[in-house]
Amino acid sequence: MAAPERKIPAPEANPETRPFWEAATAGRLLIGKCKSCGKPHYYPRAICPLCGSDATEWVPASGRGAVYSYSVMRRVPVPYALAYVTLDEGVTMMTNIVDCDLDGIRIGQRVRVSFKPTDGGPPVPMFTPE
Repeated sequence: MAAPERKIPAPEANPETRPFWEAATAGRLLIGKCKSCGKPHYYPRAICPLCGSDATEWVPASGRGAVYSYSVMRRVPVPYALAYVTLDEGVTMMTNIVDCDLDGIRIGQRVRVSFKPTDGGPPVPMFTPE
């Protein structure tokens, strides 16, 4: 018998985040990059959280990174792993680790992006071990 799937609520897209969600629908992970300070950032937003500039752009991310920290949620109907993943580009994002044995997840483990469907919206980027 297959394990039950966890329902993922649809994210709310708005004009500021629309390019991020359109790319996710196409299976591509984007991050923000500031044209003023030159630093990448995540999560989807139009203002650089590092210097406050509105001169930001969307750039493709490799979709690869490493688990920085994680916690397995077991007291729910469908257990899942909540994690911080640091992308190879240097930004850290809160996400889920999926399609693996939850007991096998380790800090420093290499992961790659996997877009998971949501309940009526664009897919969300999650990560699976390489």
